[in-house]
Amino acid sequence: MLNQLSPHHYHTVLVWYLVQHSLSSFQKIRNYFGSCAEAVQTHRLSEWQQLGLHKNHLKRLEEFQTPHGKQQFDHMVQLICKHTDFILTPEDIDYPTQLLPYSDHPPILFGQGQLQALLQPQIAMVGSRKPSPHGRQVAYDFAYYLSEKGSYISSGLAHGIDEAAHRGGLAHHRTIAVTGTGLDTVYPSQNSKLAQEIIQTGALVTEFLPTALPLQQHFPRRNRIVSGLSLGVLVVEAALKSGSLITANEAANQGKMVFAIPGHIYSEYHQGCHQLIREGATLVDHPEQIIEDLALPTQWQVQQQIPEEHATITPSLPTHLIALYQSLDWVGQDLDELAQRHPIPIAELTAQLMELELLGFCIQQGGRYLRCRPIH
Repeated sequence: MLNQLSPHHYHTVLVWYLVQHSLSSFQKIRNYFGSCAEAVQTHRLSEWQQLGLHKNHLKRLEEFQTPHGKQQFDHMVQLICKHTDFILTPEDIDYPTQLLPYSDHPPILFGQGQLQALLQPQIAMVGSRKPSPHGRQVAYDFAYYLSEKGSYISSGLAHGIDEAAHRGGLAHHRTIAVTGTGLDTVYPSQNSKLAQEIIQTGALVTEFLPTALPLQQHFPRRNRIVSGLSLGVLVVEAALKSGSLITANEAANQGKMVFAIPGHIYSEYHQGCHQLIREGATLVDHPEQIIEDLALPTQWQVQQQIPEEHATITPSLPTHLIALYQSLDWVGQDLDELAQRHPIPIAELTAQLMELELLGFCIQQGGRYLRCRPIH
């Protein structure tokens, strides 16, 4: 629960509310005005007419300027504060950097649970809402193994494979759910208890405002976030027309690795997986293959396998390095990208990166800096 919104978050929420989750309209407004704060200044509201926005958005802006319209938005802010533990925008240091390269990255994320979970290495698992008993068990087993090795399991909180994957990740307190509704609603409602378990150690996130219904068009949008947050996507069981293939296609378009588990050639449950494999997805029959193919810089995973009496004590992260560490991801960023997010002298930035390397929290590969251990 939040006590109040910061001015930056308030203005971003207001624009997002007025354009009714339209990415294209939001980007037009931000590009024209330079910031959401400037866009909602009273003396500039008339300029919205010049931007070619949908008539519904202009009508909503007109309604907002009435006492009743302001009252409705105030109620929306109250709902956000009630149901949200954290809000992230691209300007925030904790916004998941793995989403930033994509032109359709969400301009705002609402979350419940543990914000730091979003900054950890994630593997997405998706599949049928009506899986076979075998598929449900395989999803749980893969998620259990991958989460035991240190990866967070990302999925969409749907029935079937999503649910099984979340439960496997929960066994080691590492799972993240991305929803296609506002945080005031859990869809499907049968997974309400599961959602509450997830936020104890993981996170529940969405780009949708409270009261947003589980509309059909929301789920492909959710899927791009699931794949965008993750290092790779595993399709466990899917028919040819399964919605999980949308997530796989999003991942491929984002340059992520797509993995698929094969099945019986006559099984309708696996036709989608077989199609993905024909199109170039990597066939896997053991979760260790995913770890190997992603080539995760998991020094900390190796340490987990060292007998306790031989394990070294993990050094704590100095306060002055936390901001830089939090802006690193598991894919890697070059010095120019990091310099844009941290306006400090280059010499100071490289010194901090070297310090992170010496402490074992960061490594350099091919000129890119990336994490190699999460903060516990």
